[in-house]
Amino acid sequence: MSHHDPARMPAGAPARPAPPSTASPTSPGTSPSPQASVDPSVDPSVDRSRDLVARDLVMTYGRTRTAGPPALGGVDVTVPAGTSLAVMGPSGSGKTTLLHVLAGILRPTGGQVQWRGRDIARMSDRERTKLRREDFGFVFQQGMLLPELPAVENVALPLMLGRVGRAEATARAAALFAPLGLSGLEKRRPGELSGGQAQRVAIARALVARPGVVFADEPTGALDQTTSAEVMAHLTQLAAHTGASLVVVTHDENVARWCTGVVHVRDGRIAGHGVPQPTGAPAPTVPRTATVTR
Repeated sequence: MSHHDPARMPAGAPARPAPPSTASPTSPGTSPSPQASVDPSVDPSVDRSRDLVARDLVMTYGRTRTAGPPALGGVDVTVPAGTSLAVMGPSGSGKTTLLHVLAGILRPTGGQVQWRGRDIARMSDRERTKLRREDFGFVFQQGMLLPELPAVENVALPLMLGRVGRAEATARAAALFAPLGLSGLEKRRPGELSGGQAQRVAIARALVARPGVVFADEPTGALDQTTSAEVMAHLTQLAAHTGASLVVVTHDENVARWCTGVVHVRDGRIAGHGVPQPTGAPAPTVPRTATVTR
């Protein structure tokens, strides 16, 4: 896994990053060229065990046949290492359930989720808790920061829960503030931060342990469009810089354009997939298997 070097990251809001492999920078709203980058699924330098691979995922709530249709009805998704995937769909489509199953928050009724050679669905609760703490990062719509802790301690919290010493944990956390445009805000509590600043603190917390995958559930849902773009710029660039894959659930096409791939979920199934499209362009659709290969 890549190591984060704060000295190499620019201060302030970054521009949209290039795709994880060799490619020219692309701005939101511009359709990335499939020929512009090396396909990570065939790149021999990429560790394939760091692909997040879900096969035939089924998720049914309730224990009887009258519980209704499944929240997930046989979903296949692959997120190659170092790529970013937007999961889109209307309310109730199953997109958040998909994220929770991929992240090991929920155990699926059927199917498997492969990560680093293991099936997350077969891990014990204790193993999945350790996985979420050490190898997965999370960004939620409301940030979920602890109001009584200063920003730097909120960021350091995952490290301290992993038994990293307080001094080292806060030092590693503080190193992320300048790259995220948060210099000077380390001692402020969440109530003293703007919405965009608080969400950038949440991004730092998600990435401080150098996870393999970051899961973001509507990370800009409570923000205006300008602040949303700034947050997504920071999230995608810092994730790419640390080598983390990124899975973003969103209903906003402007947010999806920051990712290298997109899947559309409807009625618990993948309705289509492709690369984010510029405004006015039709989104490509294919059968239910969604494999992001950019």
